[in-house]
Parts: sequence; structure tokens; C-alpha cells
Amino acid sequence: MTQVIVLNGGSSSGKSGIIRCLQAVLPDPWLALGTDTLVEAMPMSMQTADGGVEFAADGAVIVGPGFRTLEAAWIEGIAAMARAGARVVVDEVFLGGADSQQRWRTALSGLRVLWVGVRCDGAVAAGREVARGDRTIGMAVSQAEVVHQGVTYDLEVDTTRAESMECARTIAARVE
Repeated sequence: MTQVIVLNGGSSSGKSGIIRCLQAVLPDPWLALGTDTLVEAMPMSMQTADGGVEFAADGAVIVGPGFRTLEAAWIEGIAAMARAGARVVVDEVFLGGADSQQRWRTALSGLRVLWVGVRCDGAVAAGREVARGDRTIGMAVSQAEVVHQGVTYDLEVDTTRAESMECARTIAARVE
């Protein structure tokens, strides 16, 4: 039985919409947790001090050792929830590509994980980014490809032209 679904994609690629649809179509309840939840849970000082997480004016995201420490605990916590019986969908942005995935692979060792790449053309994601109004302009384009470098998936979906529900049904068909 699949215990964890990890969706990796750049900012504004459509992961959150897919997750909402997955929660609607999957027969069992799934918790939705992600990197945005982690950042929102951190004290504001972690977004302004060296060592935390910084969102640069050009859309770059710079993470420091303080962020990495909290992120490691976060990842282990999600793995513990899955081991305790919760089914979890993770909304992630692998800024470090394969290295980011390896941190998750280590923590999720022994669990049944479905690795999903969420792709979206950078120009389309940039349009969504502007429409959202809550993202630094440039983040979508800068992340569109880099988050997939060296990452291996069980399944990939592309939201450039496919709707969230269509992608969710494709993913749900692979969940055991």
C-alpha cells in the first residue's frame, strides 16, 4: 500500500491544485503537507536572518543551515506520521535536485513511496505566478527545470496543458 506520495515541481507548477484533487479522488484520507507549510510554521526571523530562508528579489531561494536543521526535523516528522499510519501527500520543491530527493529517500526508507514529478513550462508557470500574487516574480521560471535535475520519478505529469483533476486521476491510478 502506498503510504507517501511526493510531488516535486517548481513554484506555480500546479502541485497544490493536484493535491486538493487527489484528496477528493483517493478513497482514504490523505494529509497534505509541504514546503510552504514548513516555511509558514517558521518564525518570521528565519526569513530575515542569515541561516534561515531568503526569497531574493529575482526569485532565487537561498537556504541556510538553520533552515536545513528545521527542514531535517520536518522531513523526519512526516516520515514518522506515515509510519504511524497516516497517508501523506508531500508538496515539495527540490531546489537541490537529486540531493534534495536523497534527503527524503533516507527519511522515508522502508515506506512505500510514489515519486511524482510535476512539470510545467516556465512561461506558463510564470503567468500563474503573476496571477497568484503571493510569489516573488521570477521564482517559477528559475525553478521550472532545476528542481528536476537528477531526480528519478515513478510517474511524471505536465500541467502545462493538463488540468489538476486529470493529473490527480493519473496519479491516483498508480496508488495502491
